[in-house]
Amino acid sequence: MNKCLGIALAICMLFLATGVRAGQQGTTWDSLPSEEQRVLKPFAERWDKFPAERQERLRKGVERWKLMPPEEQEQAKERFKGWQQLPHEKRERIRERYRRFRQLPPEEQENIRSRYKWFRGLPQEERQALREKWKKMNPEERRHMREQWRNTPPGEMYGGGRR
Repeated sequence: MNKCLGIALAICMLFLATGVRAGQQGTTWDSLPSEEQRVLKPFAERWDKFPAERQERLRKGVERWKLMPPEEQEQAKERFKGWQQLPHEKRERIRERYRRFRQLPPEEQENIRSRYKWFRGLPQEERQALREKWKKMNPEERRHMREQWRNTPPGEMYGGGRR
């Protein structure tokens, strides 16, 4: 059961961005193919209450899951374990930030993705130093830093750092 829950939630997290036309009629649990029911088992009791859009995202996630190489599936399961261990309030804050991110214009989303990729490419020590610097800033300093980030290509931040 725990393995299926992990798979289903990983699918849900990985494929939240997949859209579906509004107003579609939902799919009943009993009409799902047995393979989909197996993977989506953690959602069985609530399935018929889900909006059609969410059902469709989950079903598409099952299809993508089946195409993932085993090592990617394992990585997704591990990420989901971490997600499950987060307090409810933190998961809600993350969901809200994701909703706000999805409302941004595509070029701003890409800018954020680029900066995230740049940050992840830094050595662990540099990432930690930047986190510490951020924690010590007051709200005005943080606002100023965000403005700088918006107007500076990632590779030119902090004296031309990496990437």
